[in-house]
Amino acid sequence: MPRLRLPGALHKPLHVSRRAAIHVALTLLALVTASLIVSSGHWLRARRIDLTADKLYTLSPGTLQIVDHLQRPLRLTLYFSEHAARDLPKLRSYEQRVRYMLQEIVARSHGRVQLSVIDPLPYSDDEASAEGAGLTPASGGSNGERVFFGLAGSAMSASTDNDAAEGTSPERTLAIPFFDRAREAFLEYDIAKLLFELNQTSKPHIGVISSLPVEGNPVLGQQPWVAMQQLSQLFDVKMLDPTELKWIGADIDVLLLIHPKHLSADTLYAIDQYVLRGGHLVVFVDPDAELDNTPGDPTTGALPDHSSDLPRLFAAWGVRYNPHEVVLDPTHALSVELAGTSISHPAMLGLDAQQLNRDDAVTASLQRIDLSTAGHFDLTQNATARLIPLLQSSPDAEVVPVQRVQRAADNPSLLLQGYKPDDTRYVFAARLRGRFVSAFPERAKQPGHLAQSAPDDEVVLVADTDLLSDRLWVEPQTILGQPVMRPFANNGDFLGNLVDNLSGSSALLSIRSRSTSQRPFTRVEALRNVADQKFLQKEQELERELAETRQRLAELQPGKAGRADNSSSEQRHEIEQFRQRQLAINKELRDVQHQLNAEIDSLGLRLKVINIVLVPALLALLGLLYGWRRTRRNRRRR
Repeated sequence: MPRLRLPGALHKPLHVSRRAAIHVALTLLALVTASLIVSSGHWLRARRIDLTADKLYTLSPGTLQIVDHLQRPLRLTLYFSEHAARDLPKLRSYEQRVRYMLQEIVARSHGRVQLSVIDPLPYSDDEASAEGAGLTPASGGSNGERVFFGLAGSAMSASTDNDAAEGTSPERTLAIPFFDRAREAFLEYDIAKLLFELNQTSKPHIGVISSLPVEGNPVLGQQPWVAMQQLSQLFDVKMLDPTELKWIGADIDVLLLIHPKHLSADTLYAIDQYVLRGGHLVVFVDPDAELDNTPGDPTTGALPDHSSDLPRLFAAWGVRYNPHEVVLDPTHALSVELAGTSISHPAMLGLDAQQLNRDDAVTASLQRIDLSTAGHFDLTQNATARLIPLLQSSPDAEVVPVQRVQRAADNPSLLLQGYKPDDTRYVFAARLRGRFVSAFPERAKQPGHLAQSAPDDEVVLVADTDLLSDRLWVEPQTILGQPVMRPFANNGDFLGNLVDNLSGSSALLSIRSRSTSQRPFTRVEALRNVADQKFLQKEQELERELAETRQRLAELQPGKAGRADNSSSEQRHEIEQFRQRQLAINKELRDVQHQLNAEIDSLGLRLKVINIVLVPALLALLGLLYGWRRTRRNRRRR
């Protein structure tokens, strides 16, 4: 008997050792997998894959350049009211995109950027910290709570390490007050701009050349223009004397040329070479600058010349500008008070959001820009640069001579006599982008002369100077006994955004607007468009039949007393026929809507079947097939 059991006894220990080997192998596999997961969290932190169609989470080369050249440690704090926004799914979804982009920046920075996320609960120290950092809360949260959704950044000294930084105050603090979904296309630009400004050790230098009293007159008690006061708070502004200007150095980050008049050839050459060296220039010209105090000629009765122009530079750049033309646009005319009466002035315009370029970082968030007696820009036939509009008129605009506007100063309604719209959207302000050539080829032998610029150089052109004046965008008020200027238009923001945008590095300027995270249902939209076309056709058919019925009813009006009864009977018959047709068309319209809803529901059902049933079924089938093949292979081995 023992001999009969011996083979079984020998086989049993062999079977046990095989199971033990499997257990040991599984344990080792689990340990190796856990080790790989833990270690990959470190060396794969900066290695991610962006599978979105528009690469929403992939940093652009400009942002990578800014992050790679950070000279000091930065701390970013994302404030998001998680509890207050629990009933705002769109805002929560946008917060995820903002957080993912910030995490990409942190991963790229190799420890130079630190990120923390805080939920500022009501009446907490975190809420006070968010307000102190400059964040602006929005209303509409759950239970009426305020919603914070912004980014605060602080720059520490380059020599400060992480341990010592805990008790050290930051050198500079900036913030994005609120992440507005309307600026989602500029999300990366706004964050990269914050990083760039935090990394700077001094304010950008802004040079100003102007023939207008933009800096005021202390002798007469005149304050600087509010737009220039705001500019001085953010930048180092320096007024340049055009009579002595022969060279503009690289220390000038942005040059503002406001109403240039009677500039010497040396000054124009200095501006020309500044642009060709990659300098950032903003030109404000005007066919009729209202704050230009140049008198007219009383002997001849000639009207004063309040225009400005850069004919030599404009010709070299391929820009067409007429300093004697003003754009009228009754659609956006502002109301002015004359002799106690409110009159619409077609030469004084209030541009709304539709006339502003929503795809440009400078004008994307602005709502209103006021202009007065503005000119317009275009390109010449031989121009090689591109004109990218920032401010435009409506198609109902017309161009008239500036003398006509000046003569109608006391009665602007005269400008509408014989008015004929040109069906053209005139460009008031634009980016001129391309390769520029020098307007002074005769000076080619001078040391350091440049004949042309880089391929993607840029100049900003604005055909109005009055938009910078106080009267077009601010009004004085007294609050708590203190005089303040309340803005009613975004003119000051427009100037600030321009200088802010141009004073950044070339890397920052290279970051253009990107796609939004909103992905439309293109198939559903196509179905709706088809249904809208059917609706439109039926509505037009109904309106046409209604007009024909009214015409027939008018023809059936009794011309004589003896035909009254017969006509009345025919009228009632026509009306009844139209009502029946109207009911039939309304039924067809409802059928179109029902058909649309049915097609959308059918599409949704197919998607649900694919996602919920078909895909899991295919995965299960593949798993069963793999298991069957493996079992069959094991049986063959036995």
